[in-house]
Amino acid sequence: MLQPLRTTILSLSLLLANFAHAAPPEIPDDMGRLLAKKGLLSQIDQVRQSVTHKASDLVVNALGFLGVPYKRGGNSADTGFDCSGFVKAMYEQTVGLILPRKAEQQAAATQQIDQGELRPGDLVFFNTMRRAFSHVGIYIGEGKFIHAPKPGAEVRVESMGLSYWSRRFDGARRVQSSATDVASPAQTIEPKM
Repeated sequence: MLQPLRTTILSLSLLLANFAHAAPPEIPDDMGRLLAKKGLLSQIDQVRQSVTHKASDLVVNALGFLGVPYKRGGNSADTGFDCSGFVKAMYEQTVGLILPRKAEQQAAATQQIDQGELRPGDLVFFNTMRRAFSHVGIYIGEGKFIHAPKPGAEVRVESMGLSYWSRRFDGARRVQSSATDVASPAQTIEPKM
């Protein structure tokens, strides 16, 4: 049991290390010169690195809770987690952002992205109770997500490619934080109206 878990954590760590050290995209010469002249190129790179490190930290922290039992309304490792309680706790502990408590509220408070744009740390939503955004997990890369699935189960990693999840996929969302959020922890993210 522990060997497959260690292999999964090792492969995810390697994936995140590769993601964190990826080269920034090429910028056209005129734009690059302008950004460099204004000193913005290094600031953009610093923000990108900060966001990348936070996403990596979020995923690694979430993986540390594998095996914590599901508990309806739960929001801590001591009591157990439900899906949205798990996501809320991981973002608050790791990134310092306070997300709303319910999955549908988390969807409303975050930016919609295409499934092809998913990056580690993004949120993935599913329709598991015959209503939109009734389940949420944290995308960890390579088509996998971590979540607190259901009563009687534990926090675990699953593939979005499994037929159960692919049929119920409701969309992907990104928790937005500006460059100023890096310096201001415990910011509350409110649903967009």
